[in-house]
Amino acid sequence: MNVLVTGSSGQIGTNLALALLDRGDHVDGIDCRPNTWTDRIPTHRFDLTRARPEDLPSSVRYDVVVHLAAHAKVFELVENPGRAMENIEMAFRVLEYCRIHRVPIIFGSSREVYGDIHRHVTEEDQADFVVAESPYSASKIAAEALIYSYRRCYDLPFLVFRFSNVYGRYDSDLDRLERVIPLFARAIAEGRPLTVYGREKVLDFTFVDDCTDGILRGIDALVAGRVRDETINLAYGQGNTLVDVVNILSLALNREAKVRYEPSRPGEVTRYVADIRKARELLDYSPQTPLSAGLPREVAWQRQIGALK
Repeated sequence: MNVLVTGSSGQIGTNLALALLDRGDHVDGIDCRPNTWTDRIPTHRFDLTRARPEDLPSSVRYDVVVHLAAHAKVFELVENPGRAMENIEMAFRVLEYCRIHRVPIIFGSSREVYGDIHRHVTEEDQADFVVAESPYSASKIAAEALIYSYRRCYDLPFLVFRFSNVYGRYDSDLDRLERVIPLFARAIAEGRPLTVYGREKVLDFTFVDDCTDGILRGIDALVAGRVRDETINLAYGQGNTLVDVVNILSLALNREAKVRYEPSRPGEVTRYVADIRKARELLDYSPQTPLSAGLPREVAWQRQIGALK
């Protein structure tokens, strides 16, 4: 199978591309930066916000495009809303490539599209496309709307996956993107004070291997024609608080955390647990890694690469 992955230097993109290569698929990546984790992924470096359809790789006929490229830090996009517009531009340019070349698309969306932060368990058809909580969620809503319009107007096959707090290997590049779990782990390991925004938050943390497994199942089902034109939650399906995250990391690191709690910041979701029944039914998806098992694996990997003492 030939697969084009945008955002191939990011966390999910790196894990996905390596998994595809390991099973014998041909993979090309697109990213605006080099991959700092591996040199195994052939990567075309350019800015998707300025790319034309003809700029994208065309040396092979792709069976599917997995579009993961995006500015992904919610609060950063509150401060720099122009990056939300760039997310929309990237989605549009990739969709145009898929339309012209008749290639199915898989899009990496987000739990942020649900909008209503007070619901506990959220089904796919309950996304709030009227009220966006942040520019980031607005960019994902807009990209999803474009995908649905391309299905109606051009019969472009798609799957939309709504991810939720993915963590694990290749997520500790703090100089580029300040991810919560690596940030917490490093502060606890070094005995530094830690500020947690949103003691009351309940979120659905997804270990990256479970996320990758779900995408692989989606790729196979879409290319084979078994499943198409579906929007699917891809998460663990269970909620945990940030207090849980701190406590599990403290146990894994054998260090006591010095924590100060502050209110959630503007635009941040404070409550979300995914309904993953559709993923189970359509893709036989069955996540294997609860937070209590995933965080120790995260700590072990960060120690292996020297990110933690």
